[in-house]
Amino acid sequence: MAVQQSHRTGAPKRAVRRAETGPPLTTGAARALALLRVAIGAIFLWAFLDKTFGWGYATPAENSWTSGGSPAGGYLAGVSVGPLETTFQSWAGDVWVDWLYMAGLSGVGASLVAGVGLRVTAVAGSLMMFFLWLSQFPPARHLSDGAPSMSPNPLVDQHVVYAVVMVVLAACSAGRVWGLGGAWARLPIVERHRWLR
Repeated sequence: MAVQQSHRTGAPKRAVRRAETGPPLTTGAARALALLRVAIGAIFLWAFLDKTFGWGYATPAENSWTSGGSPAGGYLAGVSVGPLETTFQSWAGDVWVDWLYMAGLSGVGASLVAGVGLRVTAVAGSLMMFFLWLSQFPPARHLSDGAPSMSPNPLVDQHVVYAVVMVVLAACSAGRVWGLGGAWARLPIVERHRWLR
């Protein structure tokens, strides 16, 4: 950090370089956030790939998207709780829902793994998590058939945690370490529209 003389008082003043993306992080913290970013991104990408090709984990091959299955259909048809229960059930099997769901999984996953567009991902991913949270509706103690919901926490579940993580990653510009965030931020369109970072 350079030391300069003040023109008015003659006293030394420190020239502080403005951080491009916010407060500085220690190397260890930046690496930890990068690791968290890639891990969360891999969860989304794996779900996209398994639903697309039916690798036999959550999705059998015969139900895969490439075999004509509906990636969101089975899940939505099984929603049995919450204020949007009938709405979600009515969306089961709709092509637009499948495309939107798969675009969300692949887009959020690729963005997090690559470390680009984290601000957009924080918004889009959090919105996706909100709808998934509504479909499980943790505040409900009972399902629509009266069975216990077995909700472990009425407010905070994995969907809330994922949304918070995405917001933190965007706020800390976590794509600059082990990612393409630095190169992405230097693109002319991203420099003009900072919300794309």
